[in-house]
Amino acid sequence: MSEQNTVAVASDAGARRTKRENAEHGFVASEKLMDALQEVLVDLIELHIQGKQAHWNVVGVNFRDTHLLLDEIVEEARTASDDIAERMRALHAIPDGRTDVVAATTTLPEFPQGEISTSDVVDLITVAIEATVATMRRVHDGVDEEDPTSADILHGIIEHLEQFAWFVAAEKRSPRADHHHG
Repeated sequence: MSEQNTVAVASDAGARRTKRENAEHGFVASEKLMDALQEVLVDLIELHIQGKQAHWNVVGVNFRDTHLLLDEIVEEARTASDDIAERMRALHAIPDGRTDVVAATTTLPEFPQGEISTSDVVDLITVAIEATVATMRRVHDGVDEEDPTSADILHGIIEHLEQFAWFVAAEKRSPRADHHHG
């Protein structure tokens, strides 16, 4: 085995980097930045999984619209998780999206088993989206301080997810009484 292929392990669990990668020029994420992006990654993966679970099991009024909207949310979460994981790799970090890690570390509440009414799905998915966005907002300032490029990726994901939260939550809203057309 050549020295180039020797793996140096960072303290604790953190990312592993090869000596060759250490010799590369460019920005390398701190453990704090890697941890922040890992927190975002697991919530996006869990949002993707919960959205699919809801998509398969939703029943009731506005089924088709809810079913289709859930697939859009799933696609956004899947794409966003891939963007975060690939950003982590670009910064020489090792993303961990294994199911046991996601289940142990996500901030999203557990999603119920079985058929779920469209009304309950709206509430559950809104909470899941808001929890995912809350994680991104919580880590944002630290990420931005160290790596504005990663923060820009977070901005785009937050924008899309907040729009989806609005779309989903609007399913149960009624027009405000103080708003008159005329």
